[in-house]
Amino acid sequence: MRDGSLRICIDYRQLNKVTIKNKYPLPRIDDLFFQLQGASYFSKIDLWSGYYQLRVKADDIPKMACQTRYGHYEFQLITFSLTNAPATLMDLMNRVFRQYLDMFVIVFIDDILIYLGSEDEHNNHLRVVLQILKDQ
Repeated sequence: MRDGSLRICIDYRQLNKVTIKNKYPLPRIDDLFFQLQGASYFSKIDLWSGYYQLRVKADDIPKMACQTRYGHYEFQLITFSLTNAPATLMDLMNRVFRQYLDMFVIVFIDDILIYLGSEDEHNNHLRVVLQILKDQ
């Protein structure tokens, strides 16, 4: 990890094969570029630990368990390698920022883009987004 600590990486291919897929749509790239027309100021926020904010349903925790030489582990938070993790995170972030989507916020999986034409507006909207993230 970024802090030098270890991270357990699990091969969930077998679990992903039998998982009912979340069909949450990704935005089309041409729609995103259209939204950005006229914008001059951009800030990107990477939610690199965003998946770890999402709880796993209690019944599903044993499905994600793993055994290592250090012990038995059961994840209570979604990990990035689950097939539905990106769609679940994107759905949540779109709900959190619903009132600002198509105005000055784009959510793409675990990235948030804040965009606007003027520097003052951009700075104000960046503060709004950061406050929402802090509050949520």
